[in-house]
Amino acid sequence: MDSNDKKPLLAQLKIDRSQREAVHAPRGLWVAIGAAALLLALGGAAYWLLGAHRVVAVRTATAVAPAGASSAVLQASGYVTAERQATISAEIAGMLTSVDIQEGETVQRGQVLARLDDSAQRAALTQARAQLAAAQAQLAQYRVQWVEARRDLARDQALIGRHLVALQVLQQAETQADSLAAQVLTQQRNVQVAQAGVRAAQVQEDYTIVRAPFSGVVVDKAAHTGEMISPFFGGGGFTQTGVATLVDMNSLEVDVDVNEAYIDRVHPGQPAEAVLDAYPDWRIPAHVIAIVPTADKSKATVRVRVAIESKDRRILPQMGVRVSFLERSGAAGAGAQVPAGMVWVPASCVVERAGHAVVFTVAAGRAVVKNVTLGPMRADLRAIGGIAAGSVVVQAPPGQLRDGDRVSIEQE
Repeated sequence: MDSNDKKPLLAQLKIDRSQREAVHAPRGLWVAIGAAALLLALGGAAYWLLGAHRVVAVRTATAVAPAGASSAVLQASGYVTAERQATISAEIAGMLTSVDIQEGETVQRGQVLARLDDSAQRAALTQARAQLAAAQAQLAQYRVQWVEARRDLARDQALIGRHLVALQVLQQAETQADSLAAQVLTQQRNVQVAQAGVRAAQVQEDYTIVRAPFSGVVVDKAAHTGEMISPFFGGGGFTQTGVATLVDMNSLEVDVDVNEAYIDRVHPGQPAEAVLDAYPDWRIPAHVIAIVPTADKSKATVRVRVAIESKDRRILPQMGVRVSFLERSGAAGAGAQVPAGMVWVPASCVVERAGHAVVFTVAAGRAVVKNVTLGPMRADLRAIGGIAAGSVVVQAPPGQLRDGDRVSIEQE
């Protein structure tokens, strides 16, 4: 075939540049779309991972339902404490031969808790008793001699009138009787000293027995059989200073720190309501015992003692508790009535998100957003509807806090 005839065929096989660019343009577009999708996926994964591991530190409060005709004027947090609590120790140093208690055990006043080695004390008591017996025997001997001397004196006095004895003999008899009388008196004092020695030795022996000074529950067992114990802190050795810690559960009360700016809202005898962190749905009747007349300058708070009116075995020392101080709604300045179904929370708990009033509750360590309806204000409290009494709510929620975020609760 002539080469001139092949040219038309070759021209048909040649791809025009405009057609080639048209073919490759969709391929580049798909590459760009794939890269964008990959970046979005990586961003979403990073966002999810960061959100899953992010922990937001918050401070919380407890929603409190109005208690009958009373309204909460202030909330404060604190701890359950025991007004009657003691670390029990022996009054002397020694080695424990037995410890007869366990943690959680209830003991009665005077019950034996532990015993120390008393061999030295028993020996001292035996010696004191022997000394007392010797002194009593000596006293009996002097009394017999004194009785005999008085008989001799009486006989000589009868004979002196008949000139049957010399005056000197009579004088000697008088002297002997007086001397023995003095010896009897002195020995009586010696007997009293020996008796005091026996009592002292008995007290020392009693010190080897550790007894409960009051009825209560053993919350800590600090020493065991074979250990040395001393009422004085020796510093650095292996000597224990206490056998156990005893708490009178009937003396439990609540200590709360009230901001000094609001202490004027609290007064002795004021009704209150306590909610334990361990039992948020359990409201315990209480009242103010006293306001401790001093302030903590480092925290700007005043300590308030609150009595728990309902004793219960679930209430334990050092439990966290939130106290709502109440005021009768009929009192002057009591404010508006709270609608049914609403609870009191600090006003700082309520924020606006997406045009709605919300609060963040805490459940299973995560923040949960709740839409709420607003009620009346009272001091720094707000009545809201939409959550249950006892719910844990976030105070002044941070702007970055979102529904489902993990939270850590800061201690006040």
